[in-house]
This record gives sequence, structure tokens and C-alpha cells, in this order.
Amino acid sequence: MLPIMNELLAWPSLLLRPEVLLQLLPCLLLLLGLPQLGRLWPQLRRLPPVLPLLTGLALLAGLLALTGQHWGLVLLVGQISLAGALLERLERQLLQPLLPPQVFRQLVTRLLRPLFLLTVVLLLIDALDSLRELAAAPLGVWFGSAITLGNLFGVLLVLFVLLVGLPIPADLLSRLAQRGLGMGEGSRRALDQILRYLIFSLGIVWATTQLGFNQTGLLAIAGGLSVGLGFGIKEVFSNIVSGLWLLMEGSVRPGEVLMHEGDACEVRRLGPRATTLWRSSDNAELVVPNQTFFTTSTVTYTRSDRMRRCSIRLSLPNTWAADQILPLLVSIAAEEEEVLAAPAPVARLIDFADNRYHYMLAFSIADPMRAAAVSSQLRVSLCRRLSEVGIDPPG
Repeated sequence: MLPIMNELLAWPSLLLRPEVLLQLLPCLLLLLGLPQLGRLWPQLRRLPPVLPLLTGLALLAGLLALTGQHWGLVLLVGQISLAGALLERLERQLLQPLLPPQVFRQLVTRLLRPLFLLTVVLLLIDALDSLRELAAAPLGVWFGSAITLGNLFGVLLVLFVLLVGLPIPADLLSRLAQRGLGMGEGSRRALDQILRYLIFSLGIVWATTQLGFNQTGLLAIAGGLSVGLGFGIKEVFSNIVSGLWLLMEGSVRPGEVLMHEGDACEVRRLGPRATTLWRSSDNAELVVPNQTFFTTSTVTYTRSDRMRRCSIRLSLPNTWAADQILPLLVSIAAEEEEVLAAPAPVARLIDFADNRYHYMLAFSIADPMRAAAVSSQLRVSLCRRLSEVGIDPPG
């Protein structure tokens, strides 16, 4: 670690060198002054933002060259500015129209822009110092293998790209499998999650091989972790195993609608530890441990199809005969736009009470998440239509 500390301590003196300050300070003033110039001359706003910057950097580099000064850092700043402008155009004109909004945001904010910023930092370090010497700095012997800063950084970078960039290849492969095998949307999402786990696991194996770790040492650590899993974090390990099993079994898949604590919820994501549910009644996302679905019974509305059978109970005066009420209830339900014609609505007389009969109206809808909204609208229609024919409101 001592060579790395020596390199880091030497950087302030490198940045304070006159030839470095003579290049970086004008570049910084140019970057800060261009917005002010845009306010003074509105014509500059019509140009691409990078064009005035590149023009100013070119004039600065020419001036430094004429006076016999170093101008390599000015050229590097210009190249970085041009690359940033091209990356922004790539994001807006190529990636944004092709990718779903959520995948696009994740790709840009978590992968492309962090990698661009990291590249800029590495280029600046290489311009001021020797990046190759910094990468060769030893970190010690880990699990029987000599590790350098460059090896560790490369492995961590690949794992970061795999972890953050996995949604793109996994989504592409799952959609290709969906078209080729005719899978449903829920099965495609489950395959997408399995592919993410598989690719990242292969990345972990590659990382240990690339670093040259001693397999015996890793097995010893794994043995120690198994004891810790048995006592300290058994619930976490149980949730991870439950999540993998649920994905392979397909009993709880992304896109399914199931009942959780009395509310219909849609499975948004089946993660390694927990499942994310969306509850439409209050637009809330619930994070539920995977073990909950693995150890308890679950009611689902989308296992074989998405149709949901709903029912409304109502009590009406017995002054009206049941053979008059039952067809009227069926006709009212059939007029609702979201009530399915097949299977048709059914009305039943289920009980008697003093001066009233109790009925149940059953109907089917296509979207199980719309059950509460459709039932509410149907109750409004029942009150209106029954009032029109002179029947007291349902009790």
C-alpha cells in the first residue's frame, strides 16, 4: 500500500506545476464563462453547446503553441468535451427511442455516464502521471496470489459493468426466447431474472480465476461462511434460496397478480432477497421477503389466465319477487363496459331476512387489478337503475 500512498501524495505537486496550471486554469475559466457569454449574445444559444467550447479551446491551444508552451492538456479537454457531446447525442437519438424508459434511465445514469466519468479521470491521471506505474502498484498477497491495483481495478470494473448493465443483454435474450419458444410475459420476466443471476455468477467465477485466488483458501472461507449462514444470516440465505426456487418453479413470476394481506397486488420484480409488489389501491410498492411466498399459501389470479371473478352482495325489499330481481341484476351487470360477456354475469338468491331478500351478483373482468374500480362503478349503476324502477337502494 506504501507505493500507492506515495503516488497519491505526489499528485498535489503535479497539479501545481506551472505548465499544468497554465493549461487547466484557462480551460476552467472558459467552461465557467461560456454560460455568461450566452446571456450577453443570445446568438450563441442557437449553436450546439460544444461548438463555442471547442472553438475557445482551439484558440487557447494555438496561443500556447505560438508562445512555446505545453498545450497537451488543452487538447485532452477538447477531446473529452467532444466525446461528452457525442455520448449525449447517442443517448437521445439512438438509445432512448429503442429502449424502454426504465431500462434507458438505468443504462444512462448507472452505466454510461459513470463509465464516461471514470474514463475522464483515468485520462487525466495518465496525462499528469503514469497510469501504468499506478496500475502496477502491489496490494499484497491475497489467498496465495499477488494482487496489483490494476488487476483489482479491472476485475471490479467488469463486475460493476455486469451488475449494472445486465438488464440489457438479459432482456434481449429473454425476448428472443419468448419469440422462439412462444412463452408468456410472466415466463419471459422469470427467465430474465434467471439470466441475470447466471451471468453475474459466471462473472464472480471469472473474477476469482482472473485474480488467481487459491481455491483452497476460498473453500475454507466458504466453510466459515456456511457456519455464519446457519446462525447469523439464515433468514437472508433462506430468502435467496426461496427466490431462486420460485423463479425456477414459476409459482410467483413478475407480472402476476396475487392477494397479499387482503389486497390484489401485481408482482413487479422478484429479487434475490425480496419480491416487489405494486398495490393499485394506493399506488404503493411493497417489498416482501421471498420466504413469505415459499412457506405460505398464495392466492393468484394469473396462474392460468388473467380473468378474475368478482361478486357483489346486496339486500333488497321482498316486495319485489326474486324472479323479477335476478334478470334485472344480470342486465345491469351486462351493460358495464369492463364486465365480460363470457362467462356471463350470474345473479343468485342466497338468503332470506325480515322484509328483505339477500342476493349475490357474480361477474368476470379481464384485468384483475381493476376489480375494486369495476365493482365500485357497478354499485353506482345498481343504485341508479334500481331507483329508476322504484326499488329502494340496496341494504
